[in-house]
Amino acid sequence: MSRFQGDSGLTVRMTSVMFLLGALFVGLIVALMFVLPPQWAPIIAVIGLGLAWWQWFSSDTLAMRAMRAREVSAEEAPELHAMIDRLCTLADMPKPRVGIADTDMPNAFATGRSPKRSVVVVTTGIMQRLSAEELEGVIAHELSHVAHRDVLVMTVASSAGILAGMLSRGSQYGAYAGGGRRDSNGPPVWLVVLLVSLAVYAVSWLLLRMLSRYRELAADRAGAQLTMKPGALASALQKITGEISAIPSGDLRSSQAMNAFFIAPAISGQSLRTLTSTHPSLEQRLEQLARIEAELGRPTQ
Repeated sequence: MSRFQGDSGLTVRMTSVMFLLGALFVGLIVALMFVLPPQWAPIIAVIGLGLAWWQWFSSDTLAMRAMRAREVSAEEAPELHAMIDRLCTLADMPKPRVGIADTDMPNAFATGRSPKRSVVVVTTGIMQRLSAEELEGVIAHELSHVAHRDVLVMTVASSAGILAGMLSRGSQYGAYAGGGRRDSNGPPVWLVVLLVSLAVYAVSWLLLRMLSRYRELAADRAGAQLTMKPGALASALQKITGEISAIPSGDLRSSQAMNAFFIAPAISGQSLRTLTSTHPSLEQRLEQLARIEAELGRPTQ
C-alpha cells in the first residue's frame, strides 16, 4: 500500500491481460499437443513456466544489464538519493534501489519483481537536461509504476510472447530440416506450430501494448497528483521527447528493447497514435496533465 492514487482501471486491465495471456499459454500448449509428439507438450509447458519465473526473478538485473546501468549509493549520487527519499516518504512506500545509466539519451525506467526488490534508473542524459522539479516529476512517475506493480505484470506477461517467438523460430528451423507431418493427411508439423505461435505472439504483443499505453497515463496521473506539480512533469515530457529526437538513430536502436519500460520511447518522430505504440502520444499526456493542473487550481505553466 502507498499514498499513490489507486487506479481501478489499471487493476482491471492488468488482471484481464494476465488472464488472457494465461489462457493463450494454455491454448498454445493444447494446440501443440495435437501436432507434436505427446512428450513434447509438457516440456514446452515447463519451459514456458520456467521462462515466466526467470523473467519475474531476474527482471531488475536483466533491465539494468540491457541499459548498462549501475546501482549507485547515497555517497555517489546524494542529490538523486535525497529526491527519491523525499518522494518515498511522501508516498509512504519502501525506497527502491537507485541506478544510473551512462547514456546521453534522456530517459528513466523502473523495474523489479516487488516494491522491496525494485530499482529506479535514470540516465545521465536526463539528469543533465531537466531541472530538479522536472526530474522529481519523472521519478514520481516511475515510483508509481513500482507502487502499482504494473512493472511486474508487464515483465511476466511478456513471457507468453517470448515463448511464442521461440517456437516460431524453432518451427522455421524444422521447415529447413524438412519437418514432416504427424499424419499423412495433415499439414506439416512445422507449419502448424508456426501459425499457432505467430497468432499467440501477435495477440500477446497487442495486449501488452494496450496495457503499456494505459499504464503510462496512470503513472502520469499518480505521479502528478503525488507531487502536486503536473506542469513540471509536462515540461519534462516535452523536453525528453524533443531531446530524444536529436539522439542518433543507432543509439536509439540499441535501447529499443526497453521501450515499454521507459518514460518516453526511444524513437524519433511523433508516430505514437497506432495500436503498436508502447506509449500514448505526447499530446494525450499533456492534455491529461493540463486537466489535473486545472483540477488542482494552479495556473498552467
